[in-house]
Amino acid sequence: MKNPPSIFSFFAGSGFLDLGFELSGFNIVYVNEIYAPFLQAYRYARQCLNLPLPEHGYHEVDMMKLTEGEDALRLWYALQDVRKNSNLVGFIGGPPCPDFSVGGKNRGSEGDNGKLSAAYIELICQQQPDFFLFENVKGLWKTKKHRIFFEELKHKLTQAGYLLVERLINAIEYGVPQDRERIILIGFKKELIDNLSNERHPKPFDLFFPWEKQILYPKNNILTYSWPITNEFQENSILPYPDNIPNELTVEHWFKNNDVLNHPNTEHYFKPQAGIKRFMVVEEGDISRKSFKRLHRWRYSPTACYGNNEVHLHPYKVRRLSVSETLAIQSLPKNFVLPPNMTLTNMFKTIGNGVPYLASKAIAQTIIDFLEKPEFCHKLPTNEQLELPLKIS
Repeated sequence: MKNPPSIFSFFAGSGFLDLGFELSGFNIVYVNEIYAPFLQAYRYARQCLNLPLPEHGYHEVDMMKLTEGEDALRLWYALQDVRKNSNLVGFIGGPPCPDFSVGGKNRGSEGDNGKLSAAYIELICQQQPDFFLFENVKGLWKTKKHRIFFEELKHKLTQAGYLLVERLINAIEYGVPQDRERIILIGFKKELIDNLSNERHPKPFDLFFPWEKQILYPKNNILTYSWPITNEFQENSILPYPDNIPNELTVEHWFKNNDVLNHPNTEHYFKPQAGIKRFMVVEEGDISRKSFKRLHRWRYSPTACYGNNEVHLHPYKVRRLSVSETLAIQSLPKNFVLPPNMTLTNMFKTIGNGVPYLASKAIAQTIIDFLEKPEFCHKLPTNEQLELPLKIS
């Protein structure tokens, strides 16, 4: 695009979602993350990748504060300043999800994290970006009691003037070596969309959104491959590649692709004093347990989740996965590095929380594909609109 859209990022973590958008042509201008160690990692990783600083800086502001008072007003002024030079402005973010996760707290809209989802939607309705992205676990979309809350959020957005599209994606469809489902909700201001239907051939708005265009491996096709199930675990064993599967979706391919043994984070992994014998008896590829899952080198990984008691073991080493290996499973570029002074707990937490890079990049490109469709019409805000003060309820 001639004039790339500008992005305001919320719940940014260490920047996985942002990186996918930025390397797809978007301009990251504002970054908000309340947890200081994650924001420090975001800065460090960008330095390693030689990426510029966001024009409107980094912010450690509670989402609840961004919807009222001085913090909301400062954000509004930053948004108006960006609008003067940008064709389009978008908000992206994935609020913390344990309250909607089957394996998490499951407190729904009443939990602290659930309230953050509502605050993010309120922020969008207040600030009125041209488009937005909301990412969360499939429990918000699939579980009956959480779905009611999700529909309420969508109703607020519709009332605020947005046309919505949604999809339950799986990261593996975009080339990520991981079975990871997430709900993606995207909205565009109604006045930005023109000529999407006519009297002879009326079509719902969401049929124009090119969800399928960036998919490399449809989930139904992936399931038809003869993936290996389990093999007896032997330390440093050699297991021939079965040539009837897509190599680029395997854990081993990504370990080699990212040169994980020579990565700066290769020595960053938990080294327990006890329990090593237990590591030895888990077969390669046995992911049947809630914890102590051993990945198979010639298969994709289960969802990258490394918090609490979720322990993922190396396919052919007597240890847990390293940070460099989990970054590879999240499909990040090999030169993406976390700071060496970051605690192991925070390293694995930010990796597990992040949107896989290739999935974020594909979603960003899907938005670009839509924005470049001839049916899309963008009208720049008038001077009068730029001068209107923010209305905070």
